[in-house]
Amino acid sequence: MATLIRPFTGLRPVPAQAAAVAAPPYDVLNTEEARARAAGKANSFLHISKPEIDLPAGTDPYAPAVYAKGVENLKRLIDGGVLVRDAAPHYYVYRLKMGDHVQTGFVAAASVAAYDINRIRKHEFTRPDKEDDRVRQIEALNAQTGPVLLAYRADKEVQAIIDGVAKTAPLYEVTADDGIVHTIWRMDDPDAIAKLTQLVDAMKALYIADGHHRSAAASRVAAARRGKSESAEYFLGVAFPHDQMRIFDYNRVIKDLNGLTPEAFLAKVKERFDVSAASGQVKPEKPTIFGMYMGGAWYKLAIHEKLIPQQDPVARLDVSLLQDNLIAPVLGITDPRRDKRIDFVGGIRGLKELEKRVNSGEMQVAFALHPTTLEQLMAVADADQVMPPKSTWFEPKLADGLVSHVID
Repeated sequence: MATLIRPFTGLRPVPAQAAAVAAPPYDVLNTEEARARAAGKANSFLHISKPEIDLPAGTDPYAPAVYAKGVENLKRLIDGGVLVRDAAPHYYVYRLKMGDHVQTGFVAAASVAAYDINRIRKHEFTRPDKEDDRVRQIEALNAQTGPVLLAYRADKEVQAIIDGVAKTAPLYEVTADDGIVHTIWRMDDPDAIAKLTQLVDAMKALYIADGHHRSAAASRVAAARRGKSESAEYFLGVAFPHDQMRIFDYNRVIKDLNGLTPEAFLAKVKERFDVSAASGQVKPEKPTIFGMYMGGAWYKLAIHEKLIPQQDPVARLDVSLLQDNLIAPVLGITDPRRDKRIDFVGGIRGLKELEKRVNSGEMQVAFALHPTTLEQLMAVADADQVMPPKSTWFEPKLADGLVSHVID
């Protein structure tokens, strides 16, 4: 029976080229940003993950020529000796450092079979167009180049293995343009590899933190190749212990007050929240507390305790409490996925970004939320439920190109 994870023969840059190859994840840059970032950098992995940057402006990023260009660019880096493939299967240890924050996990090939039976658990819906794009990209390259970010419940024995590898010399350490340090080690000890496989396989589940489209696409590719390719039955994942990962708040800004005056709006908010004026920015210090910025002033909102569901792990989320008790009933936004009156601001931008959006007149009111926790994410996934849109913002983000999984 297939194990939850297994080692694999990684395709990776030679150490001297690691900094030149490493690139931001394909889905955090638009085409123009990627074109600018890759300018003058022939070995940047953006030429593989966003190959439309090498085609005429205006090219449809989903056109067949785009995937063909990605194949051509990958072959160029392999033929040029920039990317090499390890001779034997390994796990890799991956450390992310962002300021004072450090998280250390492992890179593995994760089981599609486990994903298909929900042992590798989801918490988001996928969009068909984005899923189709990843299927075409994997099929064209015969490789998974965008890792799925996974979480596991922290385990002392797993951590001991990882820490042991991290005491040795790394394959490479790369400081990205945004200052985040990415360090990769290769796990060479067969006993450590076997022990890590055993320990992870004993876990009840792994959790997808980010990369739902990549994992869903890998499952579709595996189904199409079943019986023809064993390596297609696994997908590229980077797993971290849940207590080292960091989720930022994902805040909301709204274009109008749904026809209400500020006074009438505040009166309606007070029906479900305790509202107090604040002397400065309100960064919620715990769940069920919200910051609200309107008319140049900050308010602290505390939802009435009787409105907090006790059992439903989705309804208990702060994003749900705000949506169900204020954004939908008071502001009339019932479908935040599609309604153009609402926008979302990652917490890494800070509360000043909320003030800026409102002060400019573009938005009328902003809400600051406490970050969703990993424990909440895992509870939702364990209940086989789905989070509302824009519930989590993970930082720091993985780099593309440092280790890829080839499908033979």
